[in-house]
Amino acid sequence: MTLAHRIHWHVLLLFLASLRGQCRYIQVRDATEDALVVLNTDFKRELSQEQIYRRSLRCIDMLSINGQFTFKSEQPQLHCALFLIGDPEEFITIEYNFVNIDCLGGDILKVFDGWIIKGEKFPSSLDHPLSTSERYTDICEDGNMQSITRSSQNVAMIFFRVHKPGHGFTLTIRKTPNLFPCNVISQAPSGKFTMIIPHQHRNCSFSIIYPVVMKISDLTLGHFNELQLKKPPPKGCGGAGDFVELLGGTGLDPSNMFPLADLCHSFHGSAQMKIGCDNSVLRMVSSGQFINRVTFEYTQLDRQLERQQGNSVEGVCSPID
Repeated sequence: MTLAHRIHWHVLLLFLASLRGQCRYIQVRDATEDALVVLNTDFKRELSQEQIYRRSLRCIDMLSINGQFTFKSEQPQLHCALFLIGDPEEFITIEYNFVNIDCLGGDILKVFDGWIIKGEKFPSSLDHPLSTSERYTDICEDGNMQSITRSSQNVAMIFFRVHKPGHGFTLTIRKTPNLFPCNVISQAPSGKFTMIIPHQHRNCSFSIIYPVVMKISDLTLGHFNELQLKKPPPKGCGGAGDFVELLGGTGLDPSNMFPLADLCHSFHGSAQMKIGCDNSVLRMVSSGQFINRVTFEYTQLDRQLERQQGNSVEGVCSPID
């Protein structure tokens, strides 16, 4: 793994912690060391079906590898969260092997289907079939300490509060294939992806927690080539039931982001846009009448270089000027 990938992973950890106001819980040295283990593809290949990776959890932590993980409190831990992320084509399965918490004493152990930080949700409420309350699985309320939960996309989150020293839990994380990935948070600032929505009435968002250069090379919407920048008053794609939009913002929730461009006509070629926001999203809206498909590449945008060159992007939430 390159030094750049290590830095990007650590930046992601700091970004998430800063949104929660919990930077003080992150140990820089430990987070970087975990990144080496989590993202090392050679290490992942070496783990056979019979081998199980094990380690302890911190109060604020992130995982992207299969294994068995244990949290044991040494002191009261009242505001803890575990961020889970997989590859775009993966679901996340969470199995509780052992739970020793005091639900009546105020301890909590909840799974959220997606990520939620200060009210900002991914996927947004517009892109997820369940209401916000239905996306929580509460171990204390359900009373099933051996329950298994599966996410609807490549990210999930566990909130927990443990008052008594020595109390905690053990869980097993597994990834399972997702044939038609819909909502995705990218682990990397660059990559290539094809999103397909086959005759389904749903919305899908692909989120990159970086400013990026987005290049769309192929778009098939099933009904009727142009990239239409939104200017006041925005023309948009009108009443089209199938379209792709590019969004930018500083938070996590696509529904709170700035609309930057619409694409509502199929094309084969190249459309490129610089998104200078901290978070960049490509979102596809599908009526369910067609097989919709979009292929795109993204690379991290050097905002400092853009400033030096005097470039800017119209209406971007975090202008490059």
